[in-house]
Amino acid sequence: MQRTITDESSRATDSQIRAINETLAEKVGQQKFRIWFKNSTRLTLAGGYLKVGVPNLFIASWIENHFLNEISQAVRSVTGADAKVTFTLDPELTGHQRQTQLDSQASSVATVHKGRHGSQFVRDRKTRMSAMSGPQKKKLKLSLETFVVGSSNELAYNAARVVVKEQESPFNPLFIHGGYGIGKTHLLQGICNATCEKRPQTKWLYLSAEDFVNQFVLALKTKKLEAFRRRMRQTDLLAIDDIHFLASKPSTQEEFLHTFNTINLAGKQVVLASDAHPKMIGQLSEKLVNRFVSGMVVKIDPPDLATRCQICRQYAKNIKTQLAPVPESAIRYIAENLRTNVRELEGALLKLIAYAALKNEKITPSMTEAVLAEHMERCDPMVHVSDIESAVATYFGITPASIHSSKKNRTVALARHFSMYLTRKHTKMSSSEIGRVMGNKNHATVLLACRKIEDLMKRNAELRWNGPAGNKISKAKTVFAQLEKNISR
Repeated sequence: MQRTITDESSRATDSQIRAINETLAEKVGQQKFRIWFKNSTRLTLAGGYLKVGVPNLFIASWIENHFLNEISQAVRSVTGADAKVTFTLDPELTGHQRQTQLDSQASSVATVHKGRHGSQFVRDRKTRMSAMSGPQKKKLKLSLETFVVGSSNELAYNAARVVVKEQESPFNPLFIHGGYGIGKTHLLQGICNATCEKRPQTKWLYLSAEDFVNQFVLALKTKKLEAFRRRMRQTDLLAIDDIHFLASKPSTQEEFLHTFNTINLAGKQVVLASDAHPKMIGQLSEKLVNRFVSGMVVKIDPPDLATRCQICRQYAKNIKTQLAPVPESAIRYIAENLRTNVRELEGALLKLIAYAALKNEKITPSMTEAVLAEHMERCDPMVHVSDIESAVATYFGITPASIHSSKKNRTVALARHFSMYLTRKHTKMSSSEIGRVMGNKNHATVLLACRKIEDLMKRNAELRWNGPAGNKISKAKTVFAQLEKNISR
């Protein structure tokens, strides 16, 4: 919902903002207002300017091209004066609300074109389970039946099927790791749903590690720790998403360790998902790491082209409008240009279908390229931190976990510096983000590492380190060139 941001020097009252919204709704119509303004904008009136906060550039561009005059007229009608309309990306709208807003817009667009009794966009809000009094009963959104299996995720999918099939799984925990948006959450929710269907009496619980931390802290403050422990430990299946969130939280790690041990000793199942391998999660206790690697640790890689195409086809089938089906040329174009994760694929496809529905036109190759041009420019880089760390660790003869550690010997330090420098070069991550990923280092450490590598490269200094086969000597530019080559493979 919209909220009013006020400026101390020129304060716009709540009534003015409400009046502007009401007037704007009358001018553009309630349907269009609900689609493009109600949950997607935040208005600020100050100093002769009306700032329209938006979640992304697509919505900003659309509103500016189609409703700028109506916005100006609404402001003039309410305030009696003209105001310059500007658009700005709102961090809160851009963050976790973004997908919900796009879903709402797409659903409303489909409703306009489908008629009263037709199909609508099938897109539920993604929810995280918060504090609850006991094991869950409500079915989760994602299922194993809708999971698209390919070479990059087949092992993880088969492991998930084993957990569902066997009363006592042969591996505990099942630890699934990989980059963001490639299906980890889908598998966790699918396991919970499938287990519940196969064995309805199963007591299961699905939540994120952040929820686990928040509930643990709340239990401590309200002196309800025993109730919290019963809720977590008296389950047949405990699924925790984003388990890397426990890093640098020693007291919560200790609590989760006891929770895991209790469930494991009772012969029950724990399923975990993380962005990184257990040994690569910085500031995670050795005891937890040992527990995690004692089970089945399986990685999900980014989907290949065939899998990406199938994901797009399946998603397009679930988005039903009166328009003709999404052509294979559009699906191929999206799959070939967005290679990193499922969310990017779905976001691009949703944007294209919403645009075609609003224009009431069939999707063509030219429309696809025009609508998604900006989306393609801002898509994730092809090189990711895991690629860089793996290439650097292999070259220097260490493990990626060493890069995340606090070790400061010459070999590890050199590898860490190159990893930070290459990550800064090949990704859009900030120094703080790079530091957090590489063992919770601070941003100053990353900046110093980058400056050090730049200096070594400028002088083409001679580098020395201890490799698996003994002492190694090489020029800085030669090392850098080889690392670049290894990353691009």
